[in-house]
Order: sequence, then C-alpha cells, then structure tokens
Amino acid sequence: MHIRIGYELIYDCPQPTPMVLMLTVHHTRAADLAVPDRLVTDPPLAVHAYHDGFGNWCSRIVAPAGRTRIFAEGVVNDSGEPDPVALGAVQHTIPDLPDDALVFLLGSRYCETERLADIAWSLFGQTPLGWGRVQAICEFVHQHIVFGYEHARNSRTAWEGYCDRTGVCRDFAHLAVTFCRCMNIPARYCTGYLGDIGVPADPAPMDFSAWFEAYLGGAWHTVDARHNHPRIGRVLIARGRDAADVAISTTFGPNTLAGFKVVTEEVRSG
Repeated sequence: MHIRIGYELIYDCPQPTPMVLMLTVHHTRAADLAVPDRLVTDPPLAVHAYHDGFGNWCSRIVAPAGRTRIFAEGVVNDSGEPDPVALGAVQHTIPDLPDDALVFLLGSRYCETERLADIAWSLFGQTPLGWGRVQAICEFVHQHIVFGYEHARNSRTAWEGYCDRTGVCRDFAHLAVTFCRCMNIPARYCTGYLGDIGVPADPAPMDFSAWFEAYLGGAWHTVDARHNHPRIGRVLIARGRDAADVAISTTFGPNTLAGFKVVTEEVRSG
C-alpha cells in the first residue's frame, strides 16, 4: 500500500530563533519513500542536515522574526502487514547483550528506573521471560493509564505517569520502556507516523505517535502499549532513550506554535 504522510508547523518568533527539527522519515525507511518527505520552509531558509548520535536525521534552521511555516509531504510504500509478533523471542542475559543495547537499560530523563524498579519486580517478576514479559508489561500499562489529549503534559515522567494514571501515547511508551529496563530488557523510545489504517477512524486531529522497541532474541521488536495490538502503517521518524532525544522541534528562544497539522492516510487508487 501507499501511505501519504506530511506535516505543517507554523511558528511566530519575536526574534531570530535557532531550531533543531526531527521530522524526516528514519533512514531505515528511506528506501520505501516513493515521494521523499523534503522539509520546506516559508520563507525559504538555509537548512543544515545531520545525523545525531542515535542515527536520527535532524535539520537545523534559524527562524527569522515573524512567522515561519515548516512543512513537508511524502508517500511511503508499506507492506500493509501489521506489526510482527515474535512470540518465541527470548530474553538475553546482561553479558550476552550487544554493547550498543546497554544504554537502553539505563535510566533517562523521563524514564526513572531507580524509582520504579521495586514496583516493576513486584508486578512482573513472576511473568515468563522474553516476549511474554514484554507483553505483560504492555497489558499492565495499557490498563493502568487512561488516554486523553486533555491529559497531555510534556514534563510528565514515567513515575508521574504511573502515579497520575493519565496521559497520551508518550506516557504509555515512557512507562513501558521504564518497566522493561527495570526487568533487564533493553527498550528504546520511538516516534513517527501512525494513521487510522485498518482500525476505526479517530475523530481527534492527527498527531505524531509514540511507541517503543524491545530487544529480544537478537533483534529489536516494535511494541505499542497504548494500542496494545499490532497496527498497520507505522512509519518511524526517530529513536532514542526517551522523548527528550526525539523532540520534533527544539527551539532556542521565545516562540509561539501558531499552527500544527499532521497527515497520515492510505492513498486509495481510483
């Protein structure tokens, strides 16, 4: 299938404001782009692109005083298959993990492993190792947190999400990531596009989505605690330790987000 993706961000800045943007489809999906999602600015600005320490594609601009529109549209070829389920994926011992997975066992800004370790072991210590344990974590988080855009708060940590029991997709991902790390399963936070493909349409405005990946059986596996079932048409933008590493925009100065739009939809023939 073909999936149309895109976004529009409109900023009002009282002065020239440097920005780092993380909006480009991840390099692992670059070969699937039938129409590249090239970042465009209005007014036209110099854009410097680079890969960060996690391999994500980033863009640097300096937005001028006044209004700046940042937008892109692309088309992704997708298999149309739901997220794979690896029921037999085993959990590795710490000595058997690859070096680059170890950072995803550690606490991070939004994932306070030291605060949630005892709770994690009390909840999941008797669950089967491997995929079964990750699924048990997702089941708990899915039931524990009530989703609602009115609950969004960009400063909420995994500990606060556990205590508040409300949040948006990033809060589901942060809590599940933290529980996995507490149980010695490497887990990394992901952000990207996820449209209402193969599921009833959500009447709420489209947004970027958050999920996570767990390292089991020698590979990283896509897991989604918010939806808690395999989805179709997931398009990765960035991975990191938590949301701090994959912010869609980081601004270095005063600004107002005057407009925000995300598009993710299947392109139907005819």
